[in-house]
Amino acid sequence: MTAISTPAVRQSMTARDWAMVLFLGAIWGGSFFFARIAVAEIPPLTLVLFRVAIAAAALHIYLAARGPSFRLALPYAASFVALALLNNIIPFSLIFAGQTELGAGIASVLNATTPFWTVIIANAATSDEKLSWNKIAGILLGIAGTAVMIGPGLLAGIGGPVWAKLALIGAALSYGFAGVFAKRFRQVPPTIVATSQLTASTLIMIPVVLMTSGAGNLFVASPPVWLAVVALALLSTAFAYILFFSIVASAGATNASLVTLVVPVSAIVLGAMFLGERLELFEVGGMMLIGLGLVTIDGRLIKRR
Repeated sequence: MTAISTPAVRQSMTARDWAMVLFLGAIWGGSFFFARIAVAEIPPLTLVLFRVAIAAAALHIYLAARGPSFRLALPYAASFVALALLNNIIPFSLIFAGQTELGAGIASVLNATTPFWTVIIANAATSDEKLSWNKIAGILLGIAGTAVMIGPGLLAGIGGPVWAKLALIGAALSYGFAGVFAKRFRQVPPTIVATSQLTASTLIMIPVVLMTSGAGNLFVASPPVWLAVVALALLSTAFAYILFFSIVASAGATNASLVTLVVPVSAIVLGAMFLGERLELFEVGGMMLIGLGLVTIDGRLIKRR
């Protein structure tokens, strides 16, 4: 694989980069609330279509009102189709397929391997994101922390067919390739990258949903479900992807992928805060391991000591 030559990216993250990663993790953790409501009445692939289509429409309105011009995306049209496949269509499809056979616990742990695959792909494919001991150690700590935090839910779902587990790993790999591929858009405004990816995803998903579900029952859902869909599209997709591509441009693909370690922490904390769910001791222990992993990846505290 030929290394991608790009302008230098900071190997250590700034406070602003870490703040964006934590904020994005909170937003994507919150997406589980919206998806839990929406998927009760809307089929998964149809929900994916609504999610990307509403988000794309909102971003087009934003660009029309505030700029920059969407014409900046036109020279990269084919590349944005590839990004949509790697960052939306392929991983979404693999995750849905895998979760038909696997419990949420093992699925979350396999998804949390995304930074591990990203650092390997980035090491092979780029000239400015190379392997280091603290990155590998920190990512492994984060994956272990995710496994501990899931706890009994992991043990309950650890069975299941090999193909389903490979599907979840395939999704994590696809996200890894997407993060590295997105580096080529570093000079393009994040709003343009997010809008272009979601527009391409919408154009791909329309025929997929029409062939699998038809058009008859597309808009049959209750008002609370539509509110959840809109929140999922605007907050957890449109705004979230602007943040994600900002992190990729600022701190690199590996650091952007760390958000998958933060997401389960956010989901559990939000559940305890707003849904009255009990925060277990093993969940706190897992969060501490993830925190230690993030500190190890950052490396600055260890260097000082």
